[in-house]
Amino acid sequence: MDAVLDFVVNEDTIPVDVSTTLKHFINKLDECSRNSIKRCKERSLDEASQLLRKISEKQLQCLEEKHLLPLIRLLVAMQIQMFNMSIASRKLDQMLQQLAKVNRLLVFQEIKQHLCSIVEKDQALSIRDLQIACMFLEDSSIGRELWREACPSLLNKVAALFPVILEQEGLRNGPLCYQAVKVCLQVFQLLPGEVASLMLQKDQESLAVQTILQFLLDIILGQCSNRDTRLLAGTTVAMLINTVPETAEGGAAAWSLLHISQSEPWPLCVGGLQAQCIARGQDGVDRLAVCRGLLTCCTRDILVCPADTAKTCLLLDGLFPVVSALCEEKLDCHYYVFEVLTMWLKRVKECQAKVWEVTGAPLLADDSSLRQELIQVIWNNAESPVEGVSEFVRSAFCLLLEIYDMDCKHFGDTQKNLHISLLWRITKLPWEAKAKYAPLCSLLPYVGTDKVLEQYPELPNHLLRCLSTNHLSPCASELYRCLIQQQRQELCEAVNQDALPLESDLASQWAKRWWPTLLEALTSDVTLLQTNSSNYLLPCTLRVFPSAMEPLLATLDPAKSGHLHAWACVMSAHRAAYGGSPWALGSVSALETLRLALGCVDDKVRLAALNLLCCSPKTKEAPGPEELSTMRTFIPQNLNSESSPFRQHLQAGVKRFLVRIRDSCLARLRGRKGKRDDTSLTEEMEMALHQGVGFVDWLSQLPLSYLAPGHSYQRKKTVLLLLSAVLETCTDTWSPEKKKGQPPINMASLFDWARQRGLWDFFSRSKQLVLIGCLEDSTNEIRELSAGLLLRFFPASFSEDITAVLFGRAEQLLCSPRVPEAQIGALIIKVLLQKSGGQSHVPWLDSRINYVSSGDSKAYTLVGYLLKKLQQHYLTATDDVMLAAKTKSIHGILTALERCILEVPRTLSDVIDYRVTIDILVLLEKISLLLLGVLYGDLEACADDRDLLPSFCDMGNAITSLIGQGAQEEGDEGVLLSQEHSLVLTFCWVSLKEIGIFLGSLVERILSEAKPTESYLTLEDLKRASKVFKNILLKCRHWGAVEGCCVGFTRFCASLLSSSDPEHRDIPSHMLKQGLEMLRSPRSTSVTRRAAGLPMLILCVVSAEEASKTRPLLAHSIHTLLDTAWAPLPHDWDQTLDLPQVCAVHTLQALVRGSGLGMAVLQFAPAMTILSLTLLSSPCWAMRNAALQLYSALCSRMLGQRSGGEEGSTQHGMSPSAFFAHYPALQPFLLGELRKAAGDLQGPSGQAWLRLHPSLYPVLTLLAKLQRGVQDHTGTLSDFLNPLLQLAASPIYSVRVVTSKALVAMTPPSQYMSTLLRLTEELPEPHHPGCHNRLHGQLLQITALLDTGLCTDSSPPDALCEVVGRVESRLWLVTGAQCCPLVCGAYLGVAGLLRARCSQGFLHQLIGLLLSELHSPNHRLQVPERLLRTHFCVGVASFHQNAIHFLCAEPRWACQLWGSFSTENSDLRLSLVSWAAERHRWSGIGIQKELLTALQANLKEALLAQSVEYRRTYLSALVEVMTPVSDPTLSPELVPSLPEGSAMLECLELLLGALEGCRGGPEFLSQALCAASLLLSQSFQISLLPRWCSLLEVHRAPEAPQSLRMACAWALCLAGAPLLTPKLRERSPLPVFSTRLDILNRLINTGLYLLQDENQQVRMKAADFASTLCHARKGGEEKSVYLMQVNQALPFLLELLLEECWDSPGTLEVLLSHLPQSDVSFVVKEARDSGCTSLYEQDEVNVFAEPSVMSACMLPYLLQLAEKYKVSSVMEERLGVWARENVTDLLENLRICKDLYPDGTLDLAWLTFLMDSGFHGAVCGLLVRATFLLRLLEISDDLRALGDPKNLRRDIQEVHSVLGQNGCQLPSLQL
Repeated sequence: MDAVLDFVVNEDTIPVDVSTTLKHFINKLDECSRNSIKRCKERSLDEASQLLRKISEKQLQCLEEKHLLPLIRLLVAMQIQMFNMSIASRKLDQMLQQLAKVNRLLVFQEIKQHLCSIVEKDQALSIRDLQIACMFLEDSSIGRELWREACPSLLNKVAALFPVILEQEGLRNGPLCYQAVKVCLQVFQLLPGEVASLMLQKDQESLAVQTILQFLLDIILGQCSNRDTRLLAGTTVAMLINTVPETAEGGAAAWSLLHISQSEPWPLCVGGLQAQCIARGQDGVDRLAVCRGLLTCCTRDILVCPADTAKTCLLLDGLFPVVSALCEEKLDCHYYVFEVLTMWLKRVKECQAKVWEVTGAPLLADDSSLRQELIQVIWNNAESPVEGVSEFVRSAFCLLLEIYDMDCKHFGDTQKNLHISLLWRITKLPWEAKAKYAPLCSLLPYVGTDKVLEQYPELPNHLLRCLSTNHLSPCASELYRCLIQQQRQELCEAVNQDALPLESDLASQWAKRWWPTLLEALTSDVTLLQTNSSNYLLPCTLRVFPSAMEPLLATLDPAKSGHLHAWACVMSAHRAAYGGSPWALGSVSALETLRLALGCVDDKVRLAALNLLCCSPKTKEAPGPEELSTMRTFIPQNLNSESSPFRQHLQAGVKRFLVRIRDSCLARLRGRKGKRDDTSLTEEMEMALHQGVGFVDWLSQLPLSYLAPGHSYQRKKTVLLLLSAVLETCTDTWSPEKKKGQPPINMASLFDWARQRGLWDFFSRSKQLVLIGCLEDSTNEIRELSAGLLLRFFPASFSEDITAVLFGRAEQLLCSPRVPEAQIGALIIKVLLQKSGGQSHVPWLDSRINYVSSGDSKAYTLVGYLLKKLQQHYLTATDDVMLAAKTKSIHGILTALERCILEVPRTLSDVIDYRVTIDILVLLEKISLLLLGVLYGDLEACADDRDLLPSFCDMGNAITSLIGQGAQEEGDEGVLLSQEHSLVLTFCWVSLKEIGIFLGSLVERILSEAKPTESYLTLEDLKRASKVFKNILLKCRHWGAVEGCCVGFTRFCASLLSSSDPEHRDIPSHMLKQGLEMLRSPRSTSVTRRAAGLPMLILCVVSAEEASKTRPLLAHSIHTLLDTAWAPLPHDWDQTLDLPQVCAVHTLQALVRGSGLGMAVLQFAPAMTILSLTLLSSPCWAMRNAALQLYSALCSRMLGQRSGGEEGSTQHGMSPSAFFAHYPALQPFLLGELRKAAGDLQGPSGQAWLRLHPSLYPVLTLLAKLQRGVQDHTGTLSDFLNPLLQLAASPIYSVRVVTSKALVAMTPPSQYMSTLLRLTEELPEPHHPGCHNRLHGQLLQITALLDTGLCTDSSPPDALCEVVGRVESRLWLVTGAQCCPLVCGAYLGVAGLLRARCSQGFLHQLIGLLLSELHSPNHRLQVPERLLRTHFCVGVASFHQNAIHFLCAEPRWACQLWGSFSTENSDLRLSLVSWAAERHRWSGIGIQKELLTALQANLKEALLAQSVEYRRTYLSALVEVMTPVSDPTLSPELVPSLPEGSAMLECLELLLGALEGCRGGPEFLSQALCAASLLLSQSFQISLLPRWCSLLEVHRAPEAPQSLRMACAWALCLAGAPLLTPKLRERSPLPVFSTRLDILNRLINTGLYLLQDENQQVRMKAADFASTLCHARKGGEEKSVYLMQVNQALPFLLELLLEECWDSPGTLEVLLSHLPQSDVSFVVKEARDSGCTSLYEQDEVNVFAEPSVMSACMLPYLLQLAEKYKVSSVMEERLGVWARENVTDLLENLRICKDLYPDGTLDLAWLTFLMDSGFHGAVCGLLVRATFLLRLLEISDDLRALGDPKNLRRDIQEVHSVLGQNGCQLPSLQL
């Protein structure tokens, strides 16, 4: 590169401009070759190509050959170097083509030279040769022309290579075989003429093609196990067939190729070529490869080529039977099978006209078997759990409809019966079926929206249900989009083409059909429905119908619940689509509504309003001054949200806002150049630029003061995200990993403009120090975000003082026993390595190393230093484990090594050589043996090869023995682990985990990046590493170590299994074989804990197999495990030891649950399910336990439910038909289990008897999980109905319950009524009671069927009337004649479902019986003595609870029950109050007065009751009944006033006494506090208010239980707000003014504390209190209370405090109590003396509290209070006393702060202060108090003697400024 550059630069004959351009061109090529990131290479080539195009062809022709040749050689060399980058190769080819226009021969000769070197060398082709050949074939037009000449030579070389490949397993299953097949495919595809001519010849070249064909067929037939290679080989053979000149010969070859599934050998003729086909097994991939290839490559003529008989063609009669059979088989390549089905339908559509010529009939006629088969295949697999299959099924359905439509048009079929039948079938699916909506979208254009909604009127409601369900919302949204698009199309087609309809008319038509649905969704209380409708339905509605905004906005009232969010969503969606600012509307109401939305308590509303502010269809639309000022207000108030989605959306919104600022400013800068004469316009531009740039500068400064220690995680995370948005948007840093979002090319001009004006100093030292401080945050997310910003945006190196201090700090942290601190040290080391700049050596590291080689890089030196430290720590642990655990941790050094070697770019190549690799491996092996020996208690026993696993007890004893060495035993053993025990255990398991992760990742990277000539790891080294993994997995019992080690072990195995060296691949296989042998062998010790690490070892090996292969290790493992699990138990088995059978089942469970295997285990699911259900009958408890766990895992996997960590969409449930279609082997087995259990129910006398069937309940549970409401078109489910109906008589209650659920799932909707009629007919008459169990089970089944059937049928059929009549005729089931309460309760459940359809006479009779039963003195709750020992007393309480629910559904019967409340017994009263407590929002309900009267009258008795449950439930009911719906201050007259007198006072005394004495649990005390508050607000017992306030002050503390803190917030809303409301104060004013102020002061202070509570719900309820007060102070003009955000509620309460209580004695104390302590000297001493005293750091009581933020919040109000100094003599005295008492301490602490300043360089002491949260809080508190004192000194002449205000101001400013410059950013002070 340098030589070419020197030649071009120094050549005098080249024109200067051309020479300059070529110089830049070569520099760009050099930049491309040096960069290792693909996107950077492509960017450099783009720029180089642009430079080359600047040189005209005429200028290039002036260059001599000696000038062009170096350039051509350089480009060709780079093209060969980047053979694996298609885009880069094509860009280089374009440059070569440009040079070829000047000298074509020179370019051809240079490329030909390289191609000849490939085909003319004696050695076999390497994989690199094949890749280069492919590149010149595919990406180089010049190379393709040259290959056309050298085609025979290339094919000869490839033909000679195939025997070499297929001889070795590693080569034929590896990338070399795949690449060889790919070369053949490209030759056959791109050079068809040359290949065809070779096929006709009878010479050596023809023999080469025939040899290649033979090897390709061998690969297809299974000689290669790599699925991708086999599929590619099928495509290659089909492409070869496509080159046959004669269509008939090609067709014959294609027909012959379809015989590939036959087991006998057969010949294949392709043109003049012949090959022998010998099948090696039937795995389906051979047929799949052939079909896929033929459909991909063959021409239409070949596809419709007939066979020997007429009216046949390859597509229909040859390919479809094979494809259909593949769809029915359960292969592990289902995804590719349905891809082939889709391809088949596409080719049928393409060839349909030719097929009609052959068949002479429609393809999909009504009686067509092809049509039936296709529909059945599509229907069976519409719910496939295999990822991607459902998408192919949908495509296949669309193609089927298109083919059918073409059939109908061609043959004149106007009825189109298929559309009608499909629509009926789709609409009969339950709304929960995901497979319902995609076909409906496809069918919609053919039947129209009117037809769909006519036949499916429940569609809008079902769409809303889907949008409320996460996994159904995408398909429902897509269906809605299709519906409205189709509706618009139909509306436009219905009018005259000359006059298009008005948008308003179209919108009104949309509104008639969809406006209620969309409005209901947007204003719903269901969060998911509201979110999905606003994100999906609303935008597409406004895009399709732009004028739909008007009808939507016209019906929205922001004062109503949910309407504010809907308004913001409508406005933002409209603005995003069509632009326009809300301020441009000029509507005052719109702006006011926007402000309300921005301050709403609901996150969703604020985000929608933010989106309205930030969105715009044009990024150059500049935000106006109003938007900028609104954002300045909004952002600081939303920095501490607990919602992670809120933070992400906030960052995205702000980023969009910044992009608008940036792009608009850049546009103005560009526009200013052309408009210099227009001064006014320039001034306007300058002002707009200043506004935009100023906002960005403000936003970049905002995060700094919130990143100090002591702030909450939420605030730190949010401001870091915002800082990241600023730096990504407003700097010119290019991010190669991003496809979009790169900064504009001219970004530097805007950045320079801002810097010239003193703005945008993003990378100052103070900002750098703040982010460095975040590296020691307690949370990993904050640390990583800060490190990422430092590395990505800030200068390439730190200053020397920062680097030295950070390295010293990192050394300390790496030795810490605390895992987070050690991780911090590792992160700092990594950052220092990346920030060391381009120096080869750095002083901070050289000082630690005794010797440094001049050739060593900084990374090599650092790794050597870390290895030396690791060796020292290991030696320390060898001598004294306790000392090492305390002061020389191993896991910190290991983490640092891993992060430096593997995460820092180019470090691995700089560091790793054979010596370093061996040093690392040996050291890791020694450390692992040492740590395992510690857990063993015996180093020698651990070092041998015996698989002896210590028990948990052995590990504990070993650690205890280790601790006891040199220490005397103290007292009795404690229950908890001692500090020393935890220290040693953590030291061991964390280090073992890190060893596993580091070793596996290291081996993976070394093997993947090593060059063929380099060998850093020999075979023995790899075996040595595998032994380390084996020891950890099999000899360590700690799950954390096993789980962490598995991460590295999986990578280790994957790298070995993908290696081309067979000896490498044998290592995991050998380990798997050893593991399976160990599992099968009996043990002499227990390994419990679900077989410990052995299942994980097997799981890691099989998960590491390549997914593209057939997974032979997985198949072998599962078959071995199944055989082991099926083995009978020995006669002398010991349940204290784990049996091989049990271990095998646990291992199968691990494989099923393993996310790495995905759906690969589904092909073995039936066998494992049968195994697990069978083993449930094992006599061994451990076996039954393992089988049950395996069965649970299988159910989750088979039904498509996936754990949250797995990728892909989650599908809930599968219909029975689809389930048995996917797992056909399960249907006879499950049916057999049901029949066996049902047959054993009947005893000899005809009565049901108890015979245990352990598999019955699991089988029923599986069936119950299947999706209900799906029609059974195949009739496969009918056999299940009889056993399920018989199982209603099971003696086991839970079996009867789950049987009813299973019956619903297995009964098609068309049989609901017939089954109901059958069940109701079997209900016994009074004189034939029958079996109680059967009767109860039948009633449960009737209830389940009615619950589902009544929901699906909008208009009940006549059969339902017959069901109702039969139920009414069995009224005796609830009378005294029926002595079983469970039966009575079940019958009552049936009657409740049919209540609306029952006759009034029946209902009156039933209610009379229930009332008589409940009021009878001898009702069933009072069970006779003789029945206490029988089963008839079971279910009595449940029956009476059901009876009360049934009666209370009607107000008059509820009033009758509650009217006699005091006379009922205790159990019945408990049932009544439980019913009242379960219902919410009693306010405004007609029976509220009756309930309240009864509850108040019996309150005292309830409080004195002995039952804690009754007291708690009673108070809960009282609170629910008395609590207003919304604002208790709006309509107090709605709640009946309490009776005056001593009774209520006694109740209040009882409640307050219980609270003061803490008598009862937190739940009871919470209800007592709410009840007391409600009673107090209604009774106005003024004397009790101080006690009530004291209780709030006690229970608001962070240490109090959360339920009590929540009750305090409720108490403020229930009583505090009414008592402080002016309207109610007039009604019952407080007697003494000072008392009123004191109460108000205390309540506001409680509200302030609760607004800082750790729990979000408590904070929001406290904000409700503030919102209610705000509403009352405005006079209550609005009908509803506007609930303000928590961060707005806090300043409101402070303003209220100063407005109402400024002269109260406690106001100053309230404000000062929320400031952190200002004793800096104490904090400094604590920070210097602090050390690691425990393994775990103690959390704060309230992690959400932020003293620094509260300090900044309190300062303005303290200054306002200072302004009152001269208003009142009392206030003057009070403030003066405070100033005199505090001035000395404040001045002293200011002096201490000044003495702490670093002298221009960072030192370790100052870094310690920066990391200390107490120091930052103390300084904030000090500066706020000092500012308050300064204001008092300035106002009062009397206080001037305490100090000079000017000096104090100077000291405060100096402290604030200097601390900020040195990384301690503080809130701004109002000086």
